[in-house]
Amino acid sequence: MTERQKDWPWLMRTYAGHSTAEASNELYRRNLAKGQTGLSVAFDLPTQTGYDPDHILARGEVGRVGVPVSHLGDMRRLFQDIPLEQMNTSMTINATAMWLLAMYQVVAEEQGADITKLQGTTQNDIVKEYLSRGTHVFPPEPSLRLTTDMICYTVNNIPKWNPINICSYHLQEAGATPVQEIAYAMSTAIAVLDSVFASGQIPEDRKGDVVARISFFVNAGVRFVEEMCKMRAFGRIWDEITRERYGIEDAKQRRFRYGVQVNSLGLTEAQPENNVQRIVLEMLAVTLSKDARARAVQLPAWNEALGLPRPWDQQWSLRIQQVLAHESDLLEYEDIFAGSHVIEAKVDSLVEECLAEIGRIQEMGGALAAVESGYLKSQLVSSHAERRARIEAGEEKIVGVNCYESTEPSPLTADLDGAIMTVDPAVEARVVAALKNWRDTRYQPPFNHPRPCKALEKLKEAAQGTGNLMEATLECVRAGVTTGEWSEALREVFGEFRAPTGVSSAPVAVTAEEGTPLAAVRAKVARTAADLGSGRLRLLVGKPGLDGHSNGAEQIAVRARDAGFEVVYQGIRLTPEQIVSAALAEDVHCVGLSILSGSHAALVPDVLVRLREAGAGDIPLIAGGIIPPADAEELRKAGVAAVFTPKDFGITEIIGRIVDEIRKANKLDPLEVPA
Repeated sequence: MTERQKDWPWLMRTYAGHSTAEASNELYRRNLAKGQTGLSVAFDLPTQTGYDPDHILARGEVGRVGVPVSHLGDMRRLFQDIPLEQMNTSMTINATAMWLLAMYQVVAEEQGADITKLQGTTQNDIVKEYLSRGTHVFPPEPSLRLTTDMICYTVNNIPKWNPINICSYHLQEAGATPVQEIAYAMSTAIAVLDSVFASGQIPEDRKGDVVARISFFVNAGVRFVEEMCKMRAFGRIWDEITRERYGIEDAKQRRFRYGVQVNSLGLTEAQPENNVQRIVLEMLAVTLSKDARARAVQLPAWNEALGLPRPWDQQWSLRIQQVLAHESDLLEYEDIFAGSHVIEAKVDSLVEECLAEIGRIQEMGGALAAVESGYLKSQLVSSHAERRARIEAGEEKIVGVNCYESTEPSPLTADLDGAIMTVDPAVEARVVAALKNWRDTRYQPPFNHPRPCKALEKLKEAAQGTGNLMEATLECVRAGVTTGEWSEALREVFGEFRAPTGVSSAPVAVTAEEGTPLAAVRAKVARTAADLGSGRLRLLVGKPGLDGHSNGAEQIAVRARDAGFEVVYQGIRLTPEQIVSAALAEDVHCVGLSILSGSHAALVPDVLVRLREAGAGDIPLIAGGIIPPADAEELRKAGVAAVFTPKDFGITEIIGRIVDEIRKANKLDPLEVPA
């Protein structure tokens, strides 16, 4: 069989970006030279949540989980010597998607590109941010307006761009079952398309052009037969919705187009080398079936549960894709599952269950109403709690975690601190200094930007009206406005939003009958509360900084509640000052901080210091998250009572340890109660 008869492989990307625009640009050019066929830009949390690097909430977060892009100058530098007209660029950005696309367009124009030829994707799915990833800024309705305006603008002006990637990936990371992942993503798609068509910006005869630009970003877990069936079900349901609800007759426009990042939820800190085969199995779920094959694939690295992957780790994940595409015979055949009665039965079952759940959400008023009521979030928290309970009970096997735990020393992790990439803490100061310089010099040659205040006033006027916000946003880019200034102007008009946590309404997932581990911990909690004469033990679960990955914090909160604690959990995005104020106001017995973004080194000691200054230094503070061993040791030296990382998967055991730390801090004798 000749090469020409083979199918073309999918787009191969690596999700990348860190430190500064200069460092990330160098990384992108290296990755493209290694055979990567598209770019996937990771932005840092301040950029994603609309803050400049010198904002109080940005401290410790700058350049950590992606690249900081504060203004047009940063965007120019990020894509220097990369011709955007020839590139396919994916940008993982949601609340501030319009702002980042506007900067991308202006840089392309400066390069001399024809913007009608630009190809790529902005994630731009705000609904899932309220449910799982936590980088929302504005309330649901104005957020949907920003998404709607961007879709309408790109369909009319950048016709090859995918203006939204409806993103079920993070739903699975937050515990979604395959049925929930499909149903919630499809409900989001319905909300978005209804909004676009109701806006009056798209003529009736161009509805098919809008549907054809809607893409999806999905997750693939290790149960790869079920995951592959999920993709077939996704395609069938999308075809039905677009045909029956929106009257799209062209089958090409109804095609389900998706990219994938395979599952990070299942990656383990224990025996992390096992993550390589997990990643391969997950990739097969979205590549083996020709009729349901992903259009773009990006794979996590084997060491993501330990910390930030290095370029070599990302290269390994890219090579996994290349071996499958170029060494195997996968691309030489038609769909190898066609006609399988096993596959068809599973797909039929998924479709039936998903349509029923989509119907329930529509009866509630659609996806936005189901977000605001807390229904979707509580369903996800419950599913995640049930999954954790199955793992802890040994019903769901995780090799190296709850079975086959004995291991030889791994050469990959012999130097744990060298097995991940660390971001130089001095980067933040350099980025902040560069931002100050931009603000001071943006009116001067060679840029000669007009005063940004006029552009921002026009943006606010547009936001108070009903017109498309993209033109006003482009004017802000050209005026040298910063990310924080653009977002703050819209915050003034739209306000901000704190999403439901889903914790209080989550049902009990772990039984506490006599003889169970949870019963033993409940006894410890009750005994300790009696010893302290405090009625109930009170635990504050805090999410300092901008890390919106709240799954772990929610699971700790739910299990502590079920163990008899009174839990104070106010959701994400809090300053150390707010956390300490809440700890004092609620008179808590322990403060637990959850951080996955890497900002623990700056934020956890700050909370400790503030507790001591407030005269509450005797309240034990514990920390959890992706914390490298050297950092964990530093935190313990600073006075943190206990540090938990992904290898500590037993949540009931963690709650028991928290009780032990409360007893120790209050000089009570240890309880010889197994936990």
